[in-house]
Amino acid sequence: MPKTRSQKSEAVAGLVSALKGAKSAAFSDYQGMSVQNITALRKKMHAEGVEYIVAKKTLLTIAAKEAGFDVNFKTLPGMLGVAVATKDEMAPSKLIGDAGKDQPIKLVGGIFDGQVVDQAYITQLSKLPSKAQLLTQLLYVLNGPAGAFARLLNAYREQKEAGTPAPTPAPVAEAPKAEEAAAPAEAPKAEEAPAAEAPAPEAPAPEAAPATDAPAA
Repeated sequence: MPKTRSQKSEAVAGLVSALKGAKSAAFSDYQGMSVQNITALRKKMHAEGVEYIVAKKTLLTIAAKEAGFDVNFKTLPGMLGVAVATKDEMAPSKLIGDAGKDQPIKLVGGIFDGQVVDQAYITQLSKLPSKAQLLTQLLYVLNGPAGAFARLLNAYREQKEAGTPAPTPAPVAEAPKAEEAAAPAEAPKAEEAPAAEAPAPEAPAPEAAPATDAPAA
């Protein structure tokens, strides 16, 4: 049964209010899903603070324009539903992306950080960890060192109660003081080469005897 004008106005008003108050929204084509599966998905979304709204493309386009978003839902394929987040902005794309692994539902666009985004963008968002998962990972990192320290204290307490002395660290040998350190051995001096002996002075040549006149005959 087609909706009356009053019903359409109420539907548009509800969509406008949902889109204006949303942290994010994911548009999806749910064509091929059974009523039972859609109902189960809606319950799962509701538990995560996400509202899944199914409406005609014309009403969705009017509501988006009144909420300040330029989206022409008539250009998007299939039968459309809008998942609106009130708590975790990552939840709509993540929930639909997970449901699409075994159900005929797929992301076709959305609104994130106040901007209209296309299918590729919203699909990439669906592959990222949710806010709850990111917080869990952060707490694990922060509690890692604290947990190890607590386990160490608990082990020390148990040893003390059992009468087993806790192991004490071995003393560290002190490095020798600078003045006490052995002085480095001096390098041996090179042996001096023996001085060359001076040549012995030559003996003076004998003086020639003075010539004498031969005696006269």
